[in-house]
Amino acid sequence: MSDLIVIGYEDQFKAEEVRTQLLKLQKEYLIDLEDAVVAVKDDSGKVKLHQIFNVTAAGAVSGGFWGTLIGLIFLNPLIGLAAGAGVGALSGALTDVGINDDFMKDLAATFKNGSSLLFVLVRKSTPDKVLAEIQGSGGKVIKTSLTHEQEQKLQAALDASKAPAAD
Repeated sequence: MSDLIVIGYEDQFKAEEVRTQLLKLQKEYLIDLEDAVVAVKDDSGKVKLHQIFNVTAAGAVSGGFWGTLIGLIFLNPLIGLAAGAGVGALSGALTDVGINDDFMKDLAATFKNGSSLLFVLVRKSTPDKVLAEIQGSGGKVIKTSLTHEQEQKLQAALDASKAPAAD
C-alpha cells in the first residue's frame, strides 16, 4: 500500500524543486514513487496541476502501436495507426492514475495565491536517506497517511537546516 504525502510551500517553485530531488532519489533506488504531482496556485488564484506522467500522450503512443499492428494485419497500417492513436489518446484522457485530480485541485484552491503543493504517493522508501536529502527544504506537511511519528520526523527534516558538507 502506498503512502500519501502532501507538503505546502509559500512560493510557486519550491514544490517543483523538491519533486526534482525526489525523482533523483528514485533513480538512486532510495524511493519508489507511484505518483508525484505539483499543484501551483498562481497570483490570480488559478490552480494548475503539473503531472509527472501524461496519460493522454502515453495512450496515444500505445494506441498508435496497436493500431499500426492491427492495420498491418488488415493491409492498411495508416488507417490503423490513426484510429489506434485516437482511441488510445481518448482512453488515456479518461484515465486517472495515482492521486485524484479533483482532490488535488480542491486542496490547492484553499491555499493563498502564489503558493504550491507537492502531492506524492510513495510505494516504498529508505526513510533515513530520503529525509537526509530533503532536509531543510522547508514546507509544511499538510496531509499524510503516515503514522504520527513518521509525520513528525518528516516535518522535522523539512524544518531543519541543511547540514554543511564535509571537507
